[in-house]
Amino acid sequence: MQFEPAGTYILQKLQRELPHHFYYHSVEHTQDVYHAAAEIGAQEGLTEYEMKLLLTAAWYHDAGFLEGPNQHEETSCRIALTVLPGFNYTGQEIDRICGMIRATRIPQLPQNKLEMILADADLDYLGRNDFFAIGEKLFAELCTLGVISTRNEWNKLQIRFLGNHHYFTNTAINTRQAQKDRHLMALKLNNK
Repeated sequence: MQFEPAGTYILQKLQRELPHHFYYHSVEHTQDVYHAAAEIGAQEGLTEYEMKLLLTAAWYHDAGFLEGPNQHEETSCRIALTVLPGFNYTGQEIDRICGMIRATRIPQLPQNKLEMILADADLDYLGRNDFFAIGEKLFAELCTLGVISTRNEWNKLQIRFLGNHHYFTNTAINTRQAQKDRHLMALKLNNK
């Protein structure tokens, strides 16, 4: 497995080819998820091998946005299936990576520890201090895509999303849940 070159390849491709109207689903988001996955994975006691699979999935989890937002997880898996054999990933490793990528689809339904970690890493920002700043990027992206058109729609979507979301790993529950709950409370108070 040529871990570092596989990451460099997809990050450079995203940097060059990702449409600029993906304000949230950007290279910055991919790197953010990578770092969150590394942090959660370390706290959850992953082996070096498991960590490499997890971090590869983090790099590739939103690669599907290169072709558009619809069913991007499946497109991300197709990209991984096409690209990763060239970096000496086995079919079994790619299957595990695709399982993690699919676990980021909303609603999140992870089936194992690695999938739980990537699902939590993908939405790590919900329980961080930069939640509102990152949320503005998603608001701009969803407006550009025509998914929502008003701040009121956005606020209702945020309240519903945070209310339905839950973290899976003990690490995320212990480090992010309380702040996420405070964000939800603030949104509700500001939208009466």
